[in-house]
Amino acid sequence: MKPAVFLDRDGTLIDEKEYLADPKLVFLIPGAGGALRRLAEAGFSLVIVTNQSGIGRGYYTEADMHRVNDRVVELFAEEGAVFEKIYFAPEAPEQPSRGRKPSPDFLFDARDECGVDLGRSFMVGDKLLDLQCGWNAGVKQSLLVRTGYGAEWEPKLGADAERAVVVDDVVAAAGWILADAERGQ
Repeated sequence: MKPAVFLDRDGTLIDEKEYLADPKLVFLIPGAGGALRRLAEAGFSLVIVTNQSGIGRGYYTEADMHRVNDRVVELFAEEGAVFEKIYFAPEAPEQPSRGRKPSPDFLFDARDECGVDLGRSFMVGDKLLDLQCGWNAGVKQSLLVRTGYGAEWEPKLGADAERAVVVDDVVAAAGWILADAERGQ
């Protein structure tokens, strides 16, 4: 069993663009590629977990989303970071969904399909539902980034602020995770 870092896509790994359907509009958060490469080199599997309600709402197709994901994978690969898996929930919030965050089911799937030790893993995202997804799955820590919608969510965390780690971006999240791994050795 290996640890993983579960990552939201939009606003966490790439610039937030509401209902992104065009791969030409994919831009990595500055430094994200190197940060994820360092996590992978430290032994973490990298897994994207993304809600894509634009599909369920009819704003773009699943094929559009796959083209965007392919571009994300390509850009990160150029930086030496490779994702083990991408899980996506295409449903709109009001539609029934097995995997839509904050559901932990995709993290459980990664545990079963990829041999991930959830208790040694982390969830990184820009919304409370990302943090909740990690907590619901029993990850070691959920981290909120201030990119994307994170700066808007930070003051709304309420009591959840005590159990969340809040950092500026995915680069800082990777640094926090790597420092935690060093402390744990």
